[in-house]
Amino acid sequence: MAKVRMGMVGGGEGAFIGAVHRMAAALDGEIELVCGAFSSDAQTSRRSGAALYLPPDRVYDSYSEMFDAEAALPEAQRMQFVAVVTPNHLHFPVAEAALHAGFHVMSDKPATFNLNEALQLRDIINETGRLYGLTHTYTGYPLVKEARERVAAGELGEVRRVVVEYPQGWLADRQEDQDNKQAAWRLDPKQAGVSSCMGDIGVHAANLAEYVSGLQLSAICADLTAFVPGRELDDDGAVLLRFNTGAKGVLHASQVSAGEENALSIRVYGEKGGLEWKQQEPNTLWLKWNDRPTEMLRTGGDYLGALAAANTRTPMGHPEGYLEAFANLYMGFAAQIRAREANAPCDARGQDCPGIEEAIRGMQFIELAVAASASDEKWHPFVQQ
Repeated sequence: MAKVRMGMVGGGEGAFIGAVHRMAAALDGEIELVCGAFSSDAQTSRRSGAALYLPPDRVYDSYSEMFDAEAALPEAQRMQFVAVVTPNHLHFPVAEAALHAGFHVMSDKPATFNLNEALQLRDIINETGRLYGLTHTYTGYPLVKEARERVAAGELGEVRRVVVEYPQGWLADRQEDQDNKQAAWRLDPKQAGVSSCMGDIGVHAANLAEYVSGLQLSAICADLTAFVPGRELDDDGAVLLRFNTGAKGVLHASQVSAGEENALSIRVYGEKGGLEWKQQEPNTLWLKWNDRPTEMLRTGGDYLGALAAANTRTPMGHPEGYLEAFANLYMGFAAQIRAREANAPCDARGQDCPGIEEAIRGMQFIELAVAASASDEKWHPFVQQ
């Protein structure tokens, strides 16, 4: 078998997330980067491609040029999917063009600039029959998958409450005025959309709450704030959650929690017990009970379920972190592509990869949070899309 061939749009010089995508895709030796249009500036794109040791004729000045040229190559040479790692406002046009050109798409989140684009994207995916993946990275951790399976098996009983937090401190001062490329576009409504904090990290927290609990948000009440003077978009927010089963929850996300790094955490409480997982200590999952001692589960343990085991690479005591979790999503997407081309069933990892439905729910959460915060009305319902 040959490696699955990947192209990339965005992720050139000075881009953080593009390098993460490349490392994650390459980790297991299943995927090979073969081409790219790494910047809207042609010279930057070509320098970036050269730094990645790509042949000059596979480094393009624009994504439209890349899709046309790659589609004209023999099937065994052309890229099979494209990773979209641009600022948010370009996610939809790049994905749309790629799908119509016959390529599968793996996109950074949020999926699109707004909900309407996400709904259009679903129609295009259905029309073209291409595959679509979304990098909600934190669902890739083995113990997050274990937590999901334990909840689904009923070990905690009926879920009553979900508490999810995502505090960061990197935007506590005006990084956008200090030549910080990442801060500048995330706080620019023309590039980021209607939200910074909720659009960047709050949507991860909402996705994690639904993924682990197995429930769906039914309504939210939100209070978003731009604490740093002069910002048009939120840098902090708190959201009350209602789920489709009657369970309730709280979501807190902040980019101005000074001193915090990337402190995503989730707690789920059922009628029989609870669980807790923290992204900065990702190899530990706590199970909590009223009638017996608290249990500590560790990544790599032979007592874990099949899905956690399938997403674990090393024995116990060898930490598996952010890049490995990211790589699990790419492994799942590669499995989808291989299954599609072999006209065969997809394995468990491929079936567990986030896709267009998670993309739509994420965009709905972002827009609802912004609307709810600006409204005097308390609860804002999710509408079936």
